[in-house]
Amino acid sequence: MTETFCSIADAKLKAGANFNTDVTDSNFTTFINQAESYINNVIKIPGVNLVADFTNMQGDVKRILQDAASSHAAMAVINYDIDSYGASQAQTMLDFNFQRFTDAIALLKNKRTTDFLRSFNS
Repeated sequence: MTETFCSIADAKLKAGANFNTDVTDSNFTTFINQAESYINNVIKIPGVNLVADFTNMQGDVKRILQDAASSHAAMAVINYDIDSYGASQAQTMLDFNFQRFTDAIALLKNKRTTDFLRSFNS
């Protein structure tokens, strides 16, 4: 599979300098694809498939999806080996990425945003 909402580099940046290097690019792709599926299904905009319609979206919406997917994937990478961070750093990074993810999801669920996304399929 390929990454749509974000790149492997985006997820690595959010996972930080201490992520376990046993996590391969293929693993990153898997985590990103899981994030994309989750986001596409939790947003549930009738007539819109966020992954399939991504290339036609406006730049700001793409960056919100990028932020959400990279944060979601980074949390999976951090959880893969929390000991590589130290408890305090891992918790801070998980909290940061969780907040970014939940803020992005809330913004994407906003009616004005969903109406805007629906306009691409009109």
